[in-house]
Amino acid sequence: MATSWVNSAERIGSDLHLELTGPGGRRAALIRALREAVRSGRLAPGTRLPPYRSLAADLGVARNTVADAYAELVAEGWLTARQGSGTRVAERAEPLRPAARVPRKAPARTQGPRHDLRQGTPDTSAFPRTAWLASYRRALQQAPNEVFGPGDPAGRTELREALTEYLARARGVRTAPGRIVICSGFAHALRLLFGGGVLRGPLAVEAYGLKFHRQVLTAAGVRTVPLPLDEHGARIDRLGRERAVLLTPAHQFPTGGPLHPARRAAVIDWARARGGLVLEDDYDGEFRYDRKPVGAVQGLDPEHVIHIGSVSKSLSPAVRLGWMVLPERYVAAVLAVKGDREAWASVLDQLSLADFVASGAYDRHVRRMRQRYRGRRDRLVAALAEHAPHIEATGIAAGLHAVLRLPPGTEASTVKAAAWQGIALDGLGAFRHPDTDMAAGDGLVVGYATPSEHAYGPALEALCRALPPP
Repeated sequence: MATSWVNSAERIGSDLHLELTGPGGRRAALIRALREAVRSGRLAPGTRLPPYRSLAADLGVARNTVADAYAELVAEGWLTARQGSGTRVAERAEPLRPAARVPRKAPARTQGPRHDLRQGTPDTSAFPRTAWLASYRRALQQAPNEVFGPGDPAGRTELREALTEYLARARGVRTAPGRIVICSGFAHALRLLFGGGVLRGPLAVEAYGLKFHRQVLTAAGVRTVPLPLDEHGARIDRLGRERAVLLTPAHQFPTGGPLHPARRAAVIDWARARGGLVLEDDYDGEFRYDRKPVGAVQGLDPEHVIHIGSVSKSLSPAVRLGWMVLPERYVAAVLAVKGDREAWASVLDQLSLADFVASGAYDRHVRRMRQRYRGRRDRLVAALAEHAPHIEATGIAAGLHAVLRLPPGTEASTVKAAAWQGIALDGLGAFRHPDTDMAAGDGLVVGYATPSEHAYGPALEALCRALPPP
């Protein structure tokens, strides 16, 4: 059988070569070839095509194949067919002129900072690829068929069971798998709780915190009320008529330091007395360097605290997994907001994390990173002692960042000087609630976890050059 055909001048009046190749059989190939001939101008408008029988004989295909191809192209407007006039190329089927060739350019690449000392990001070069891949493979091999269908909005049972054991052991959280709902991170938890109407404002928040979280709450129609801070953490005695408060008790972000034990007890007493609720952002809860990590506030009263955590700092923000440990009365409402199936958190990633936690790989990774970040912190403190002894680093007992206290009135100029040195970082003022009258002083929020090991030394040198003189 022929795969191509060159017509004679008697039939069409010009030389035409049809290649019948590609997927879909002879009919589809003939349609593609004729379309291309018209599109390119090799078949001009008004040109008469050969009869079915002649073209079928030349190509070695069935007559019906040619008839069907012609009929398809007539229906699409490429050809016209009239009784006694045969099949012709449609007059409006204008050939496409080849577009001028434009040299391909490589996509523009945004020039990033030479030294990234922004807070909130772990050392991405330290992601445990080998151990994670092993967990992923085991999870995939052992996964039941149902895993590949719609996901449970509560999250996979395997992950909720693994988290129940881990959070009890590592963070002092008291819960059960049925009271854990998987989400894609802390911001997603806020959207589910407030955007879905499970909770309503106003909400007390710490006077210094992430602007992004306040924006999420504002978008959900929640008014946030700033709560002053001091050296012992949030001023619980300043809580007003709010029915809920959002805290970072393990390590206040960004000023640093845990919530004082007396205030941990006081906020639980407040919640019980008012029928209120504490939202516990377990920020940096696993990275404490000078003593054992402080346990979660949730352990004091599981019915008045929503404990929210994620792996964005401990593992990677790319994994996009977090969890809410809920009082029993909120579980059904949160699941109703999530809907009938999981739409955000990958089920396969959930199974991988479940294996990663249950196998002990997560504990090993956290211990390794705790040691690495402690070394980073110590190098920062040593560099300041040598090159800028007048600059104090605070909030360094835990977490992935430190606050460098600056002389009054120098924050803006120091951030600008850092930018000239190619350093990306934030001033402390960037985290201040717009409605607070509290001022924490001038400072830099330095994320010492973000750079890779080989990049950290040069970043510290550049940072010290940007700091104001005594």
